[in-house]
Amino acid sequence: MKPQALLSAAAFLPAFVSAAPSADKRAAKPPAFFLAGDSTTAVQSTGGGGWGNGFLSFLKKPAFGTNYGRNGRTTVDYVSQGHWATVKDAVKSNTANFDVYVTIQFGHNDQKPEKNISLDQYQTNLGNLAKEIKALGATPILVTPLTRRSFNSAGVVTNNLSNERERTIAAATETKTTYIDLNLNSRKYVQAIGETKAHSYNLVESDNTHLNAEGSVVFGRLVADLVLQKNKALEQWFTPNKTLSDEIWKAINSSTV
Repeated sequence: MKPQALLSAAAFLPAFVSAAPSADKRAAKPPAFFLAGDSTTAVQSTGGGGWGNGFLSFLKKPAFGTNYGRNGRTTVDYVSQGHWATVKDAVKSNTANFDVYVTIQFGHNDQKPEKNISLDQYQTNLGNLAKEIKALGATPILVTPLTRRSFNSAGVVTNNLSNERERTIAAATETKTTYIDLNLNSRKYVQAIGETKAHSYNLVESDNTHLNAEGSVVFGRLVADLVLQKNKALEQWFTPNKTLSDEIWKAINSSTV
């Protein structure tokens, strides 16, 4: 190469050098997690309590999150009652400084006959929610619904959210959205630990749907592990709990369902 050509090539080097810090800065943005869903995501309260707060407890500052789970909500009334607008406002306020993720988990209430929400509509609603988050420059994560901790007479955990699980995965596939299979993995875990241990996580006696504080941590850890399996770059922003994770995955891997 002629000297003049070398000088011309060198003239471009500063542009690449100066661009690198900006890219590194973007990659280093801490995550913000906003959790949208029903009572199986929501904070522990009368008639509700999910994995959400347990999940958020593992985040390392300056990463942060907010639990926007609401008791009794469906993919329809979560939107019509303004809760979804609150989530979107949080996304808009934080995308400049954070790598924003929105978990979306519904199904427990959508499946109730009185709600009159077909499986097709449920799937469409989930897909639309995911697309709205993408349009705001954030990352949606569709979450298959947390299992109920009820067992049949043979000691097998009930599988009464299978349709909602399948439709959540279908919505994720259709919209090219990341999903985590909480339903399958929580069901495997509950089966492996057995009825007595599973019911120790009940919010109140005989409530096999909602979680107490300990249950929130356990299933929140499961959600964290599933998220990290999909995006290992986020590991730096989560406090590990190897003992708990090992216990969870040993149980899941030994499960008979």
